[in-house]
Amino acid sequence: MDRKKLFKILAYLIILIFLINFIAGKLYWYFSIWWFDMSMHFTGGFWLGLAMTWLLYTVDLSPKFVLKIILSVLLFGVLWEIFEILVNNIIAQNPFSLLDTISDIFFDLSGGFCAILYLWRKQLK
Repeated sequence: MDRKKLFKILAYLIILIFLINFIAGKLYWYFSIWWFDMSMHFTGGFWLGLAMTWLLYTVDLSPKFVLKIILSVLLFGVLWEIFEILVNNIIAQNPFSLLDTISDIFFDLSGGFCAILYLWRKQLK
């Protein structure tokens, strides 16, 4: 997949994520639909995996390159969870949930792995 096409996919996907997040905030989907947060973390991990591929662009999906993508998704996922914990504890006064944090990181990584599979499949065509 060429870099220009990948950038278009990234742009459309981030706009879609922004719109869904905006609507979800207005309609309280994060609180009323129990699995919604999981799908957003998965989609975010997928987008981040594609974005890291675009930034570190290479033709082959070598194991070293795949590891860089997964570690990048993990790093950003953990940083996002630290941000969520700080906001929830300081501003919202919500208690910390280890299960939610682990679940969010799992879905971030799952999205990153699916991005790699998507790129691998596109590379085979």
